[in-house]
Amino acid sequence: MSEETLRWRGGWARLSSWRGHDDVAYLSVGAVRPPTVEIVDRCLGALRRQGFGAVVTSALPPADTLPFIDAGFSVRERLHLLVHDMHDLPPTSRPTRRARRSDRRRVLELDRVAFDDFWRLDEAGLLDAIKATPSYRFRVIDARRLRAYAITGRAERRGYLQRIAVHPDARREGLGRAVVADALHWLRRHRSVQTLVNTPLDNEAAVALYKSCGFRDMPTGLCVMGRDL
Repeated sequence: MSEETLRWRGGWARLSSWRGHDDVAYLSVGAVRPPTVEIVDRCLGALRRQGFGAVVTSALPPADTLPFIDAGFSVRERLHLLVHDMHDLPPTSRPTRRARRSDRRRVLELDRVAFDDFWRLDEAGLLDAIKATPSYRFRVIDARRLRAYAITGRAERRGYLQRIAVHPDARREGLGRAVVADALHWLRRHRSVQTLVNTPLDNEAAVALYKSCGFRDMPTGLCVMGRDL
């Protein structure tokens, strides 16, 4: 489908396909004021007209899920939400370099082996991660082959670890910690006072990595909602 955006006072919803799945739609919400049930129903109508059979949302805080529950959605995935207060950063340990456009094919190949089908990115998803914030840093660790990458976002004084991936053959070599440290030091140079990251509840390795780098759990997590159409 061609991307479509519905707007209301205080927010917007972007409608697109879910990471290369022709039959699954992606409803990405950006809102100070969550959508009403009526707005969610408008989104569903637009997706049905496009011929989609199912839809998933972006990660939502629990309070923002209520109009989706009223519109027939249920929880598809639950996510940890962790925060770093930008004190006591882990030391940078390995050099990274700026990702070039020519790296994107290899980045997506790495992403395919690092994540399962639901979470892996296609080209559109990679661009969404890059464009999600006004400023971003896209770095790779590349020693003969691409072994890790990180996309970090910055909006005003808040940072976001948008995407961290390490090739399965290169895990337990400190590469995840290296790209997280690189991201945090970049954010502090730009005066960020807080950095957020989310990860699925069952990704114990990622949670352990983030906590070893100084992140702590937020009181509530996030939810990805979904429903059939």
